[in-house]
Amino acid sequence: MFSIFKIFKKKKIVPLIRLTGIIGSVGKFKQGLDFVGQKEIIEKAFSVKKAKAIAISINSPGGSPVQSHLIYSYMRQQAKKNKKKVLVFAEDVAASGGYLIACAGDEIYANSSSIIGSIGVIYSSFGLQELIKKIGVQRRIYTAGKNKSTLDPFTDEKKEDVERLKKIQLDLHADFIKVVEESRSTRLKKDGNPDLFTGEFWSGTKAKELGLIDGLGNAEEILKKKFGEDVLIKKFEQPKSWLNKKLSGASENQIENLINILEEKSIWQRYGF
Repeated sequence: MFSIFKIFKKKKIVPLIRLTGIIGSVGKFKQGLDFVGQKEIIEKAFSVKKAKAIAISINSPGGSPVQSHLIYSYMRQQAKKNKKKVLVFAEDVAASGGYLIACAGDEIYANSSSIIGSIGVIYSSFGLQELIKKIGVQRRIYTAGKNKSTLDPFTDEKKEDVERLKKIQLDLHADFIKVVEESRSTRLKKDGNPDLFTGEFWSGTKAKELGLIDGLGNAEEILKKKFGEDVLIKKFEQPKSWLNKKLSGASENQIENLINILEEKSIWQRYGF
């Protein structure tokens, strides 16, 4: 007579880490994806001893380059330490920092309609100097260090400030390209594809042709195909805190809250969402 324990003991287990949202800070009370918030979950998933592999489901248009790289690097460290194969599954979007994290996978899969790529770096701001003149507001800045007020949205843009920013962006872009090239290796179809590292993004179908992903399909479908119909997919995801749930829609500073909402929406809308 077999016990329930023995039945589950024989099942093939695949931990599934789900990463959803903007990477980095998105406001006072709204939790974005960051390394500190995901570290424990990643450790727990990779520590499942009998796991046949680790699955990562990602739905993100990107965000902070630093947080993206920290999450990517830690996943690779854990994969090496625990000798686990990593399978990544893109949902609606795995773009910019979202795709950088996806590169932690030994294999990457997506839906044919997923948005993949955007291997580039972006900085956006507002020029509000004319607005404050119209409403009669004076901007007063006191700094120690002549470049401390670089790219202040309430002052006129300076050519030298933009040049300094572009140099930083080129460094970050080079780091991003290096991650993609090391991760995708010979699978990447660079010849005849000059737009590969320009920030362009593609459908899942085209991304497969370019070597940015390995195949088409969702997590459940691919994992069952690889490990059998009886595979047990154990989900790991950062829960929302009680305070976050209560306050996510409210802020004492309504203007700041509105700016945060618009900023997050603009990031998603780059990819049609």
